[in-house]
Amino acid sequence: MLAFARSCICRQQVSRPVQQRAFRQLRPFSSVAESDSKPPKTPVVKKVAKSDPLTDTKPKPKEVTPLRRSASVSLPFRANPTPTRSAIHPVVTLATSERYVLSRLRSHLELPARAQALHESWWVPKWVGKDGKEGEVFVFSNGSFVCWGLDDENAKLFAKEIIDKATGMSVVRLKEPETEELEFVVDPSELSGAQTQLHGDLIILGKTEPLDEPDLLPKNLPAMAFPEESLLARYAYSQALSRSTALSALEVSLDNYLTSMSMMPHTLAETGKPGMGRHQLIKKLGELMKFRQLLNLNRENFVDVPDLYWSEPGLEKYFKSMSNALEIGGRTASLNDKITYAAELQATLRQLLTESSGHSMELIIIILIAVEVVIAIIRDGPELWELAKGSKHDDAKSSKLA
Repeated sequence: MLAFARSCICRQQVSRPVQQRAFRQLRPFSSVAESDSKPPKTPVVKKVAKSDPLTDTKPKPKEVTPLRRSASVSLPFRANPTPTRSAIHPVVTLATSERYVLSRLRSHLELPARAQALHESWWVPKWVGKDGKEGEVFVFSNGSFVCWGLDDENAKLFAKEIIDKATGMSVVRLKEPETEELEFVVDPSELSGAQTQLHGDLIILGKTEPLDEPDLLPKNLPAMAFPEESLLARYAYSQALSRSTALSALEVSLDNYLTSMSMMPHTLAETGKPGMGRHQLIKKLGELMKFRQLLNLNRENFVDVPDLYWSEPGLEKYFKSMSNALEIGGRTASLNDKITYAAELQATLRQLLTESSGHSMELIIIILIAVEVVIAIIRDGPELWELAKGSKHDDAKSSKLA
């Protein structure tokens, strides 16, 4: 018995290091050193609610935008202010509709007198919000506007007092507005020599490159909230921001559309039927065509560079830097891929409905032929029967005579 007990103890002492080595081999390499120096912790099991990927929708991000990934780049700049640099001001972009009719603003009674068209926008050089805050607004035809120096509350106030009161201006209002928020500082070039640029998620308004075509600036510029020198730079940044916000609204609408169609493959797999009638399918196909039109076929789409920047490389640099930071090209390509997938799914459903309707037509034709045969038998049956009996009787007589 003593020998047997000693052998068991030896086996336990040998097996423990082997088990520990095997456990270390299964864990990630980065955690081996930590486990050797620290005692093992009891794992905490968290209960996670089960989600259905076919029906559950993800919460829409409100404050997080693609540009926020580079926010750390501007932290040193924010932490070291200079005497020439202004305080940090907000830039708020708000999209409330699919499209604006900018001509409706010409006769708006509550706009400042010097508000005017500036290239592809309607420019409000100075607008006073709550608490006397002054800002500048660019309104674009893609259903969004950009407010410089006004916070989110004042941007919504502008939408309420100006956009909503312009009769017939908003075309297909959004269920929920889309926002994009950044910040900017003014650093006069004559004092600091700072260049106008996008620094992380912070816009610096300083020295700008001279225009190749000075006629691009309106004559007799009115008093404005921010320096005249960087007006077209603000316009270029605003145009890129407005595209991003309009694209966000389209992304949300397409996600809602795909969510409404997400159960269809599951229904096909379970029942062999699409679970959707022809009329409803045609309406869904119309929605999909509308998405592709808004994304690619409008006069101002999300891919082409506006004509204004073809002759102005400096302004094009501002526009492209903001567009690249907001990943407009990649997001547009991703939306096109989703639309293509949805179109392929609908093409399959349309083919199934066509085949089912063709099968139904064949059944109807067969039934109609059968009904016609029955009617013919009922109508001409006795006569045919008499003719058949007469021919048999004649054949019998002829056989007897023979």
